[in-house]
Amino acid sequence: MKKLFAAFAASVLAISAAVAQTMPVPTIAARSWLLLDATSGQVIASQDPHARIEPASLSKIMTAYVTFNAIREKKLALDQKVNVSVRAWKVDASSSKMFIDPATPVSVDDLLHGLMVQSGNDAAVALAEAVAGDEGAFVFLMNKQAQRMGMKNSRFGNPHGLPSPDNFSTAHDLSILAARVILDFPEFYKIDSVKSFTYNKITQPNRNRLLWLDPTVDGMKTGHTEAAGYGMIASAKRPSGNLQRRLISVVLGTNSDQTRTQESQKLLNWGFQNFETVKLYAKGQAIQTPEVWKGSAGTVKIGFANDVLVTVPKGVAGKMKPVLERKDPLVAPLALNSKVGTLKMMVDGKQLLELPVVALEEIGPATIFGRAWDSMRLWVK
Repeated sequence: MKKLFAAFAASVLAISAAVAQTMPVPTIAARSWLLLDATSGQVIASQDPHARIEPASLSKIMTAYVTFNAIREKKLALDQKVNVSVRAWKVDASSSKMFIDPATPVSVDDLLHGLMVQSGNDAAVALAEAVAGDEGAFVFLMNKQAQRMGMKNSRFGNPHGLPSPDNFSTAHDLSILAARVILDFPEFYKIDSVKSFTYNKITQPNRNRLLWLDPTVDGMKTGHTEAAGYGMIASAKRPSGNLQRRLISVVLGTNSDQTRTQESQKLLNWGFQNFETVKLYAKGQAIQTPEVWKGSAGTVKIGFANDVLVTVPKGVAGKMKPVLERKDPLVAPLALNSKVGTLKMMVDGKQLLELPVVALEEIGPATIFGRAWDSMRLWVK
C-alpha cells in the first residue's frame, strides 16, 4: 500500500508541472512559498519550496501535533492539570508568552490554546515537559514524527521555534505538516480558528489576521524571528462544485506582518479563483473488467485504491480524456491492490497526469487443469 501511495504521489507532482505550463503563477513577496490543495493532495504552485528556512513559531505546529497524538493515545488529557516548571516560566522574556506561573497548575486545554492562539513559548515548553518529561525527549518525538511524515529537509531543535542551529524546515515540508494536522486531528485543529484567548487575566489576539479578513480561513499559524522574517501558514475551505475544497498556503520570509497576511490572502484567492478540484473516480469503482488467465475467476475488476481527485485550471476538466494502458495478459494469481496498469489523463493530446490502476479483488490460481488449458490458449494467442 505504501508503494501504491508513493506512485499516486508521483502522479500528483506530475500534474503540478503540467499546471505550471498553462497558468501564470502570481508574484509573491516572500523568500519561498507554496500553495497546496489539501483536497487532492496536489501542489498547485510554488517558489523555492525546498529552500531551507528557520521556521520560527511555525515549529509549534509540530509541537501541537505531538501533543494531540499523546492525547489520542491517552497519555495526556485535556482537563489534566500540569505543573509549570521554572524553565517554562523563564523562557525568553522578550518572546511571545501566555504568562503561566509556577505557582498555578494549568490545564492541557489552556496550554493548547496558549500555544496555538497566543503562540506562547512558555506553553510550548510546558506541553513538552507534560508529554515527554523534558524538552530533549520531546524534541526527539518531534523529529521522529517529521521523519514518519516524510519531512526530509526538516529538523527541530526545540518545541517553540526560538533561534537554534538545529531548527530548519522548508515550505514543502511545512505544507505536509499542516495538511497532516488538519487530516489527522480535525477535532483539535478547530482551536486554530479561535480569535483571542484569555489566561491569567491577560487577553491576547490570534496573530493570524486572516481570521478577521476572510471568513473561509480557519487556521493555521504565524511565525517571526529576525533571521526568518515573517512567515505564515494559512488554510481556507470554500465550496467547489460538489466538494468542499481546502487550500493551504505557506508563505515564508516576508518583511512584515502586513506583507505575510496580504501575500497569503493573494495566494489563497488565486488558487480558488483559477483552479477547481474534481473527483474523477471513486475508491473501489471498477473502470474495466478485463480477462484473467490461469485464475480462479475469468475476469477481474480494476480501478483505484483511493478516491481520485485532481486540481486543474478552470475549464480544463471537461477536456480530459482517459487512456488506459493494461499489463496484458493479466495472469493469476493477482493480489488485491496489485498494479495492473496505468491510466493517463490527456488534454488536447498532452498528458496531464498518470495514475496507477490496481486489481480491486484478489484472484487466486485456477486448478492444475485450468492453468494447463490457459497455457495452451496463451500459446496459441
